[in-house]
Amino acid sequence: MLLLGIDIGTSSIKVSIVDAASQKTLTSAQYPETESPITSLQLGWAEQSPEMWWQHVQQAIALCNSTQKYNPLDISAIGIAYQMHGLVLVNKDQKLLRDSIIWCDSRAVEIGDKAFDAIGHEKCLSHLLNSPGNFTASKLAWVKKNEPEIYAQIDKIMLPGDFIAMKLSGEITTSISALSEGVFFDFLNNRLSKDIIDYYGFSESLFPPIHPVFSNHGGLLGSIAEKLGLKAGIPIAYKSGDQPNNALSLNVLNPGEVAATAGTSGVIYGVSDELTYDPQSRVNTFAHVNYTEQQKSLGVLLCINGTGSLYRWTKNLFGSAVSYTQMNELANKAPLGSDGLRILPFGNGAERMLNNELIGVHFHHIDLNLHTQAHIFRAAQEGIACAFRYGVDIMRENGMNPTVIRAGKANLFLSDLFAQTFVNATGIPVELYKNDGSVGAALGAGIGAGIFSSPAEAFMHMHPVQLIEPTSNLFEPVYQEWKDLLGKHLSIAKENHLHTAIN
Repeated sequence: MLLLGIDIGTSSIKVSIVDAASQKTLTSAQYPETESPITSLQLGWAEQSPEMWWQHVQQAIALCNSTQKYNPLDISAIGIAYQMHGLVLVNKDQKLLRDSIIWCDSRAVEIGDKAFDAIGHEKCLSHLLNSPGNFTASKLAWVKKNEPEIYAQIDKIMLPGDFIAMKLSGEITTSISALSEGVFFDFLNNRLSKDIIDYYGFSESLFPPIHPVFSNHGGLLGSIAEKLGLKAGIPIAYKSGDQPNNALSLNVLNPGEVAATAGTSGVIYGVSDELTYDPQSRVNTFAHVNYTEQQKSLGVLLCINGTGSLYRWTKNLFGSAVSYTQMNELANKAPLGSDGLRILPFGNGAERMLNNELIGVHFHHIDLNLHTQAHIFRAAQEGIACAFRYGVDIMRENGMNPTVIRAGKANLFLSDLFAQTFVNATGIPVELYKNDGSVGAALGAGIGAGIFSSPAEAFMHMHPVQLIEPTSNLFEPVYQEWKDLLGKHLSIAKENHLHTAIN
C-alpha cells in the first residue's frame, strides 16, 4: 500500500511516494529545478500563482511515476503540506480571483495592528493566541478594502493546500489548525473568531467546512485521476501547514518536543499543551496537527523569513559559479566570526519576531583588503544562526526550554558548519533525521486514512542519522556583537515610524 505526499513550497513543489508497510521512500521528485518566481508589485509585497502550484504538482507527480519504481494504481491516500498563511480566493465556480498573497507579504501589517488595538491586546492574545498582525485574516481585510470588486465575488477563502486539494477533489475544506494559522480561530470559545469576523466585516459563509487535519478532505476526481495515472476516489486524508507538518515528519507531537527547519524561511516549532502566547506576539501559537477540543496540542512557532532565501541571494551574487556544497566548503575555510564580517538576514518581508519591522539585510564591517568570498558565505551562515539564537531566547522568555531540537538533514542543515554553528549559538543539541515535508505529508495521509493505527506506528522505523552537540562557547562574543547591531537597526526603524507619525 503506497502513500503520496505533496509539499507546496515557496521555491518548488516536492512529491514523494512512500511504502506504508516499511515507511521507506520509493521515489521523490521536485519541480521546477529552478526556484519558482515570487511577484513583488510593490516593496514588501509577495504573490504567487496558485495555478502555477497546480501545474507544478502535476509535473512532480508525473516525474515520480516516470521512474517506474512503483505502480501508481497502488497509491491509497494523498497528503498535502503547504506554505502557511497564504490567501487564495475562488468564486462559486471554483475559479481563481487573483494570485495568492503569500506568507512573506507585508502589506497588511498596519491593518492587523489596527485590529489588535481595536479588539484589544489582551482579548486578542487570550482568544487568538496572536495579534492579527500580518496573517491571512488581515490579508483578506486588505483585499476587502483595496479590491472590493474582487472581494464581492469571493465564494470561499483558502490556504494554499486547500487550493491543491480542491483541484484534486473538487471539494473545499479547512481545519482548526488552518483557521488558527490564519488567525481566524477563537481558542477559548472553540469556534471561528467572532471578534475577527465582526471587526473586519467578514461573512462566515466565506469559510469552508471544518474537518480534522487527519480525515477525508475529498476523493480524487475521475478526470484528474486519469490525467495523473492514479485511482479515482482515493482520499486526500491529510492537510497541514508546512511547519506543523515538518514537526509531524520529525515525530514531534508531544509537549516539550521541538522541531526546526532552515529552508526558504527558518523556523523553530515547539509543542505545548497550554494556551500560551507571547505578550508581544513575536512568536506565534497555532493548533498543531493533533489538536482537538479534548487534547489541546499547540505549536509555538518562531519564524525568520529570510534564511535560505538569504543564502540563495548570496549564492546568486557572490557564488553563481559554485554549487551549494562548494559554498559550504568555502565557508568552512574562513575563521569563526568571519574576521568581523556580520550579516543581518532580514530581507524577506516584515519579521514577526522583530515586532513586524522590515529592516532588510545588512552587511557590517566589510574590509575590502581582507574579506573574501569564503568570508561572505560563512558570515551568511553565522548571521542566520544568530537570528535563530535571538528567536530561541524569545521562546525561552515564554517558558519553552528545549533540551534537544530535531531537524531534517536538508537545506542549510546539509552544511556541517551551519549545523554546528546553530548548536553552538543556541546551546541546544540537534538530532538530524533523513526526512522532508513531502514524506511527512505522505505519512500524515496514512494516519488520516487509517492505514496506520496511530502516529507512533507511522514513525516506528524513524531514527536520527546524526547528533550534533555544543563544542564550545567561543561563538558567544560573535552573537553579542551581532545582537548589538540588530538593536541599532531596530532603534532606527522605530525612530522612522515616530517621524512618519509626527508628520
